[in-house]
Amino acid sequence: MDGHFTGYASLFGVPDLGRDVVAPGAFAASLAARGAAGIRMLWQHDPAEPVGRWLSLREDSRGLRVAGQLNLAVQRARELDALLREGSLDGLSIGFRTVRAQPQRGGLRRLEAIDLWEISLVTFPLQTGARIAAPDRTSLAQDLHALARRMAPPRRPAPPSTRPGSRPAAILPAPSARFA
Repeated sequence: MDGHFTGYASLFGVPDLGRDVVAPGAFAASLAARGAAGIRMLWQHDPAEPVGRWLSLREDSRGLRVAGQLNLAVQRARELDALLREGSLDGLSIGFRTVRAQPQRGGLRRLEAIDLWEISLVTFPLQTGARIAAPDRTSLAQDLHALARRMAPPRRPAPPSTRPGSRPAAILPAPSARFA
């Protein structure tokens, strides 16, 4: 495994278990100021447990889309990679400071601007839909087969069989050479 993964760290318009609802554009200023390199990847929000780096963070129509890479030189990251690959771990959670929020009906709070500090891989995300995408093993297998076909030497026709009882191969006339 190479430690790469993608997913959504936050979904727009979906209340989390703490009754916060993230508004589209809430991450824009923070992402512009820090970029992916300025946001830490942690395990369970523990600052003593950095486990990799974010390759890209961007808002799309659904939420905060992430692509990350676990640092497989770190023991915890190797463990997390194994758990991700087998489907035992798939939660993501954001660590942030609220910049601007508005109260909403039903006791909800609309987060309009967020200062994003870190995104953690977690066992139980506060926003239940914030998940790492399941690895697409089918396309990986197809990619590997295609690569093997490209790397394989060209196939040569099999020589005629000399087994007893085999039928001789059709004999075609040799192409004639013409010189002008």
